[in-house]
Order: sequence, then C-alpha cells, then structure tokens
Amino acid sequence: MLDFERYEALTFDCYGTLVDWETGMLGALKPLLSQHGVELDDDAILDLFAEFEAGLEQGEYKPYRHVLEQVVQKFGERFGFSPSEAERSALPDSIKQWLPFSDTVDALKTLKQKYKLVILSNVDDDLFADTAKHLQVPFDQVITAQQVQSYKPSLNNFKTMMQRLGLPSEKILHVGASIYHDVIPASSLGLSTVFVDRRKDGSSGAAKAAEGKPDLQVPDLATLAKLAQS
Repeated sequence: MLDFERYEALTFDCYGTLVDWETGMLGALKPLLSQHGVELDDDAILDLFAEFEAGLEQGEYKPYRHVLEQVVQKFGERFGFSPSEAERSALPDSIKQWLPFSDTVDALKTLKQKYKLVILSNVDDDLFADTAKHLQVPFDQVITAQQVQSYKPSLNNFKTMMQRLGLPSEKILHVGASIYHDVIPASSLGLSTVFVDRRKDGSSGAAKAAEGKPDLQVPDLATLAKLAQS
C-alpha cells in the first residue's frame, strides 16, 4: 500500500480518468458512422480510436483538435467514406459536452484539502477550458500537450510537470486510467503511479493497450480519495 503522507502533489490524466471520454466520443462517433452505413459495436469503435489516435500523436506535434479531426478522417479511410468538414469537427467539438465520472468532483474536492492537484493532459488549452467548468475544482497547475508540444507517453510532458512543480519525484503521485499514456512513462521517471481501472476489467478501451505495473490499482476516484484520507 502507498504511504499517502509522503506526497505533496497528485497529478492527473484528465480524459478517461476524471472525464468519461468513452461515452463522450461514442456519442459523437456512432451517429456519424451510422450516417455512412458503418455499424460497429462500442468496443470496436474504441479500439479503432485508440489505434488512430496513438498513430496521429507520433512525429511532429499537431494540436489535439487536429488529431481528433484526423481520427474522423481515418475512420472514413478505413470504411470508405469522405467525412465533411463539419463531420471532422464533430469529435473535438463534442468535448465541451463530455462529463466527469459521477465520483470525480467529490473526490477532487476531498483530495484538494490535502494535496496540490495538477492536470497533465493530452489536450489543447481551449478544449480543457471547457472541461474545467465541469470539474469545479481549481487546479494548482494545468499542463497540456499544447503547452509542451508533445503527447504522453513522451517523457517531455512528465519532465515539464516535475520542473513546474519544483518537487522531487518521491513527493508526486501520478494518477491515470491508461497504462500506455501514464503508468509506464511516469514509473520510468521514478514517480509513484495509480492506475484507475474505470473499465473494471483491465481492458484499455480508447487508450492504446500496454503492459505495466502501477504502484496501486483502484476502480474509481472515490476509492483513491478514501485511501488517501485513511
């Protein structure tokens, strides 16, 4: 079990960890695909999203809005249709409607009483600004892919976070719902990690599949908040 007394800051992945991005993206992608005669089950859509997103985040940095627009383009290429400009924009535009998991806000409010809270997210500043309104908690730092010009699992994102916090690695606990994006890179830099298994089965869903060992695994943020307070 982690010694929660040693940490001064909790750093969070946002989408998939705090915010239910899978429900959000399915709400945007399913009607779009159906309109073009493409009928896939939810897991198949999420698997393809994970494949497309991870590939598009490689190489030269591009804004996350463009990544999501190109994800839609990739669906079109895979299934033989040409999405319109409005259809390509539908996925990034939907982020403002993506909602936190039911336990997120209360857990963050509890954790805020004891720790500095930090966002470390593969997103654009303006897209996160829409999400921040739903989270209702002021964060001590918000570090986006746009600011650092790279995407997790790049170590650049984590090193920037550590530099901005000015804390040694043993004082930081990183929390995420992706082994690929969060647990593996954070662990490689000596950070303690918590894997939030939102899917409850260890599957990766909309995140690229990977194998890694977190220091702690919890089913939700409410459990983490309870453990941190005990």
